[in-house]
Amino acid sequence: MNKIIPIFLIFVLCSCTAEQIKTSDISSQTPVTTAPSRHHSRLNVGSSDTTNTADEENLLPRIARYLKQGVASWYGSDFHGKKTASGEIYDMYAMTAAHKTLPISSYARVTNLENQRSVIVRINDRGPYHGNRVMDLSYAAAQKLDLEQAGTGAVEIKAIAPDQALAQLQNAAEQQEKSVYLQVGTFGNKKKAQKLQNKISAHQLPQPEILPSTHKGSTLYKVQMGPIKSSESVHKLNIQLAKLGITATQFVTEADQKQIAMIQ
Repeated sequence: MNKIIPIFLIFVLCSCTAEQIKTSDISSQTPVTTAPSRHHSRLNVGSSDTTNTADEENLLPRIARYLKQGVASWYGSDFHGKKTASGEIYDMYAMTAAHKTLPISSYARVTNLENQRSVIVRINDRGPYHGNRVMDLSYAAAQKLDLEQAGTGAVEIKAIAPDQALAQLQNAAEQQEKSVYLQVGTFGNKKKAQKLQNKISAHQLPQPEILPSTHKGSTLYKVQMGPIKSSESVHKLNIQLAKLGITATQFVTEADQKQIAMIQ
């Protein structure tokens, strides 16, 4: 009898894990700002560690099957400049999102089911924790989806691989005569941004640029490299950066120094 109980518990836990990737019904919620949590589940693209690479190869096919519909909300200025669950500084003008289960540093295509507008976001935070909401978008992402006024909206979330995210962002950027860059860090302190810039350039890599972004007297310093010309070149660069301990990189599109990328 004692041997049967652990086996039963394993079966129940597996069933719960499988349930997370099923499509849910859309429900109506009232807008409430959510606070980011601090627990982690990472997918560090470009890591040079062979064990991590094997884990990523096994994880990506499962992520690619994630397709869900539900209600999304957004969070903005109250959290601008504060740390996310990934340890990064939250930038309300970056194309990011909080999700409960998708790995941190993975990408997703989010579509507003009412107007069919879509954006690519990178998961860098945990949440939301109000009702049955499926995602908390950054202010920039909500604005591009036309959700910022209502506060919430019905969306579809499709997880995509980094190469897919880059291809779609480059296609959208070309239509707007813009370029895609690799952002390697965001800091509330300029000296920290300069330290990262110097660390990268000291290893015979292209010197990154530091772009300041100010909101309500608070300035964030974004360290970027590029523009990106191909997925092969950025993959090679990510491997070189990973050797320096820099793994939480993301694709951004230039737009008046606010990282807003949209796919119509």
